[in-house]
Amino acid sequence: MNSETDLFAKCQTFKDAKRVQAAGVYPFFRPIEATCGSGVISHGQRRVMIGSNNYLGLTHHPRVIAAAKAAIDHYGTGCTGSRFLNGNLVLHEQLEQELASFLGREACLVFSTGFAANLGSISCLVGRKDVIYCDRENHASIMDSTQLAIGDTIKFRHNDMVDLERLLGSTRQKYQGALIVADGVFSMSGDIFKLPAAVALAKKHQCRLYIDDAHALGVMGPKGQGTESHFNMLGAADLVMGTFSKSFASIGGYAAGSAEVIHYIKHKARSFIFSAAMPPAAAATALECLRIAREDPSRHARLWSNARRMNQELCQMGYNTLDSCTPIIPLVIGNDDTAFQFAQNLYDMSVFATPIVRPAVRECGALIRTSYMATHSDEELEYALNTLHLLGKNFGIIGKRSGQQNPAA
Repeated sequence: MNSETDLFAKCQTFKDAKRVQAAGVYPFFRPIEATCGSGVISHGQRRVMIGSNNYLGLTHHPRVIAAAKAAIDHYGTGCTGSRFLNGNLVLHEQLEQELASFLGREACLVFSTGFAANLGSISCLVGRKDVIYCDRENHASIMDSTQLAIGDTIKFRHNDMVDLERLLGSTRQKYQGALIVADGVFSMSGDIFKLPAAVALAKKHQCRLYIDDAHALGVMGPKGQGTESHFNMLGAADLVMGTFSKSFASIGGYAAGSAEVIHYIKHKARSFIFSAAMPPAAAATALECLRIAREDPSRHARLWSNARRMNQELCQMGYNTLDSCTPIIPLVIGNDDTAFQFAQNLYDMSVFATPIVRPAVRECGALIRTSYMATHSDEELEYALNTLHLLGKNFGIIGKRSGQQNPAA
């Protein structure tokens, strides 16, 4: 077939990943044979995991595992249909009720994935005469949602309220409805969205405000209620979305807001109506994680103790962490090839973290995305710090630190 007319021609010419594989530094799709708290077994060796979103460390909590097993015993392994038809479990509704209460909302709707929650909620709310004001560093699921929505999308500079106000002032009058959409905590940089300023702008320009709290649920605020709670502004956004695949040790997503808006999304969001329901074990896991997060504040406290320690020490070493003040701590490396080599060296030294390269970051902005858990031991963190110091020095990024024995060995 002629390469100009062959739909698959692009697959033959795609060489980026193969080049990195040939160099022996390909860092993706590493097979994990087992997980053990804050470590993993990969290629037969235990490694300290500093690249997971398991912030509260609940994936191996005995109560969580028991709840998942009990759900399988009671409901089986899957719902075999959408919630709209035959897949609506009492378990789903319990999760929605308790999560709505935790978030201070009238109602909540759970989706089979967080991606589906963004895709369905945003696309069904934004009509042809409406507009989305979208932060340029929002998650890919939001970016895809803006493409699916039939209204216009205007992007503002990352977390830049001056730019957002400028765009609102010059364009808002052209549209009927408007939705400002942003991550609460940005997944690559660890930035926290400037919610108070965005709330003021939304009111001034008659916009609705949508916050993606995927990396904020269980993390931000005194009780882990999210970005709003961090700013002592619970209920300030019109709609809050989040996932269960991070702090809540499962899979699935949700949208929470007024009863009227959630009722509309429930009957209009195609990614909800035409997707199989969240599996019973996943729903039970999320529900039990929510209950533990409410009942046991010590995990939240330990998470932040670990995050603050790592942030302080990595900054003292000389790493550029993009001023993150969350458990997501990026380490700016520079070009993509250096980041791949750095990550491979980490892996060889029994530390598991992943590089972030273009197009997820800007040119020469490649980084190692590190993130920390409540269950990291002091010994694991110390080993990770010493390993990062040694490699930072070897790669000419930072200064000196003494070595220490590997607790993962």
